[in-house]
Amino acid sequence: MLIINLLAYYYPILFKNPLLFHSYVTVAWLIISFRTKFYGIYANTKITYILKLSVRQFLFFFLIIYAFIGFFKQPNISRWNLGLFFVTACGCIFFFKAVSYFVLMEYRRREKFDLTKFVVIGNNKKTDELIKIFRLNQQYGFQLTKQFFPKDSDFSVDECCDYIKNKNITEIFCSINQLANEQIKHLVSFADNNLVKLRFIPDNKQIFTKFLKLEYYEYFPILSLRESPLDNTFNRIYKRVFDFFFALVVFVFLLSWLMPIIGLLIKMDSKGPVYFKQNRPGFQEEGFGCYKFRTMRVNDSTEKSAIKNDPRVTRVGAFLRRTSIDELPQFVNVLLGTMSVVGPRPHLWRQNEEYNNKIQKYMLRHHVKPGITGLAQAKGYRGEILANEEIVNRTRYDVFYIENWSMLLDMKIIIQTVLNVIKGEDKAY
Repeated sequence: MLIINLLAYYYPILFKNPLLFHSYVTVAWLIISFRTKFYGIYANTKITYILKLSVRQFLFFFLIIYAFIGFFKQPNISRWNLGLFFVTACGCIFFFKAVSYFVLMEYRRREKFDLTKFVVIGNNKKTDELIKIFRLNQQYGFQLTKQFFPKDSDFSVDECCDYIKNKNITEIFCSINQLANEQIKHLVSFADNNLVKLRFIPDNKQIFTKFLKLEYYEYFPILSLRESPLDNTFNRIYKRVFDFFFALVVFVFLLSWLMPIIGLLIKMDSKGPVYFKQNRPGFQEEGFGCYKFRTMRVNDSTEKSAIKNDPRVTRVGAFLRRTSIDELPQFVNVLLGTMSVVGPRPHLWRQNEEYNNKIQKYMLRHHVKPGITGLAQAKGYRGEILANEEIVNRTRYDVFYIENWSMLLDMKIIIQTVLNVIKGEDKAY
């Protein structure tokens, strides 16, 4: 409120009645904030969600402040200065909000401030993963007080409830597949009667890895699997338009002058073509020609992934791979529509054959176009696959991306990829 009113006072917007405008924007901001839940930020809220809230808030605020001109018949108002006021106010508010968020998260992490005490009922990979996440991300503000093991012979839901009540625990996380229906019913009743928040950790069954939506037929509830966001025609068009213009900007302002320089360096370093085109499985597992700068000496083992200190890699090629510049020609694939800027990385055909039957949901990655970068790569899973765990985690991130796609997620992945390239990555070889 202070930012908005100070800037409205500072800019020469030429109001007839400045007090009217100050009152108008103050009330309008409060109403919009309430409707958009602009201040509903919690410890586990991601910065991308804050950006989404801000865009929505600022869009409505923009419409409201320009509506002031017509509502109160103020033709002499300076539209230019009103626009400057809007841009400056939104920039300052988002900056203040982001800085406040990071400062509070860091303060919570360091000082262990305002911790939420919780217990975990269950003992499996999912519960271990949850505990590890809260332990490594102390800014979420969760403090584990005890873990109960339902498979133990002396386990009792009544004892769990007594412990929770005596220790003033506010949240319970329990594994669905390790509790009987009667035990779950007991916990639900206890949580309702004692104002304790009860959360369920889904088991590893396939259905729980999807988004579920609740539908009612009369009063009968039915759970059904929700479609992936990119099954929506509008979202596909939206993503394609973004891909095309993003690739066009990169091509015009970067590749137009960089490609000839890289091409000359490649030619001077070793014999062979500048570009390397390899057939890889793409959308719906249809083959397409994936472009790269040639980083290896001409050889017959193109289906063999690069390894550390690979003798096939040239000196210039080593630099191109280390900086990921070798991937830049794939923006041509994006312009042609065979790839996206962000999506699961296109693997080799032999990798599809190898992992199809080994890794659950591996082929789901062909549900969308392959990308120049992806969520798995932004999280550090790129290059040579040295252990089965790596391809499992890579697939998990790809599936998460497909089932949770948004334009904000794409932007976050692009920014993280650029930061990773600047920092350098261990497996960039």
